[in-house]
Amino acid sequence: MYYFPLQPPYLLLVMGLFIALTSGVALSGTLKVIVQKWSSDRQENPQPSSSLKQLFVPFLGITSGIFLFLYSGLQIFGFPSSLALGVALPLGLLTCLLVWLQLGSMLDFAQSRGMQSLDLDSWS
Repeated sequence: MYYFPLQPPYLLLVMGLFIALTSGVALSGTLKVIVQKWSSDRQENPQPSSSLKQLFVPFLGITSGIFLFLYSGLQIFGFPSSLALGVALPLGLLTCLLVWLQLGSMLDFAQSRGMQSLDLDSWS
């Protein structure tokens, strides 16, 4: 009656979390380097697309880690493999696509108006 996997993919869950976390650390370090480069260069027209190209590989790692985490987590909770894949793939890709678009717009905004324009604490 109920579907219980014989061997739940706990290892895949931990691997997905590890991949997402390590890729997040790499993305954070790359962002810090890009922002330091902006402040030291002070060019009139720096290229925002080159910044996004540098961030693509760590972000792809985060996307794959999130997908693996969602997929194995759904399997652990009793979803069949095909249904877990059908839910995790669109959910993970759509979320990461929206975050990627937001990251690109925030980098463009910070580059055009400066990093002080992103300080939301000063508004309250």
